[in-house]
Amino acid sequence: MGRNHTQIKFILLGITGSPGAQTPLFVLFLLIYIVTFVGNIGIITLVRVSPSLHTPMYFFLTHFAFIDICCSTAISPRMLADLLSEDKTISFTGCMTQFFTLAFFATIECHLLAMMAYDRHVAICQPLLYVTIISSHVCRQLIASSCLFAFLSAIIYTWCVFGGFFCGPNHIDHFFCDEVPVLKLVCSDTHSSEMVIFAFITINEVGTSLVILLSYISIIRTVLRMCSAQSRARAFHTCSSHLMAVSMYFGSAFFMYLQPPSSHRSLDKVVSVIYALLIPMLNPFIYSLRNKEVKGALVKCGRRFSIHWQHRRALPSRT
Repeated sequence: MGRNHTQIKFILLGITGSPGAQTPLFVLFLLIYIVTFVGNIGIITLVRVSPSLHTPMYFFLTHFAFIDICCSTAISPRMLADLLSEDKTISFTGCMTQFFTLAFFATIECHLLAMMAYDRHVAICQPLLYVTIISSHVCRQLIASSCLFAFLSAIIYTWCVFGGFFCGPNHIDHFFCDEVPVLKLVCSDTHSSEMVIFAFITINEVGTSLVILLSYISIIRTVLRMCSAQSRARAFHTCSSHLMAVSMYFGSAFFMYLQPPSSHRSLDKVVSVIYALLIPMLNPFIYSLRNKEVKGALVKCGRRFSIHWQHRRALPSRT
């Protein structure tokens, strides 16, 4: 293993080396993190307080929103601190923990997107069996199994990245501890580790992508057989938010993790910002602004809050 890993420290070079750009970037990424946190908490709260949203699709959506918060929190606080600090040192344990946390939650997110696609497939293609196939017990089992598999995958990823021999440079050319920039610092041969990581990423990302693809092929075939144009439009609209989230997430993930390490470029930092920070911020808007059920529940909650507030204001005048 080389020298004692507890003595190793890395230096994160950050998203930019320009001192003049660090304060504006701090303000920008702080706003992104706040919007991400508030937006996803809002989705979770709305689903919990709205009986009309107590369905498997929104059960998965609340977990998806929670995972988005976790993914953003694994990166943003440390990155924001580094933008204001001259000392960008991170311990070996801290770097490894950050990588493990992000790998764990990102893997769960892949599985959740596949679960949501399968949920839409059953709802549209087998509506009479929906309650039986997608029961609350099945939903909990799917979430639990994805967490277990993600935990095992994250352990393997982390061991492959941090189990090598670190003997030379300690500058990580990134704003968080990611696979490729850390592996560049390993002095021993990393080919076998890269192959194992590639295999597990393929299982997670390509495997879940196939579930999503097959689900939507079946959905499209079913929808095209519908007689009513209104029914077809309603079915496609039901899937549009999920398709947009899938396109953004897997598009950036494939670019980041399913290419040879030698082909990684400076553009990776930009894609990492999209993948790890912007997409978790945009997901609440995608699922609220493009979803009639969510917008309807939001309007009802707003009316209930307005009536409750007016009632509270009227109470003192009656006493």
